[in-house]
Amino acid sequence: MTELTKKHCQACSGDTPALKAEEVFRLHQQIPDWDVTSGRKLVKRFEFGEFMEAVDFVNRVAALAEEEGHHPNITIDYRRVTFTIWTHAIDDLSESDFILAAKIDELYGSGSA
Repeated sequence: MTELTKKHCQACSGDTPALKAEEVFRLHQQIPDWDVTSGRKLVKRFEFGEFMEAVDFVNRVAALAEEEGHHPNITIDYRRVTFTIWTHAIDDLSESDFILAAKIDELYGSGSA
């Protein structure tokens, strides 16, 4: 469990300030397996043994995202699932993106995947 998984996503609006580079760096240290793209998005791919394992995990993440009020873009490619996270309202990164990514990692690591 990281500091991020203890927090909850906050509703964002177009007025929400984007994270500064040093804030992105600091938060990224807590979820180092996620890529921060040049377009300021978080991306991570998860691998599964079977298609239905991937779908089951996506369904669990969908429930988590709904509970947090923060929704990732999700791509399922047979046994691979890729999540792309950013704050759509500002087209950039906010702390909520890192919170959701950390919670996805925690869900995956809990063995419920």
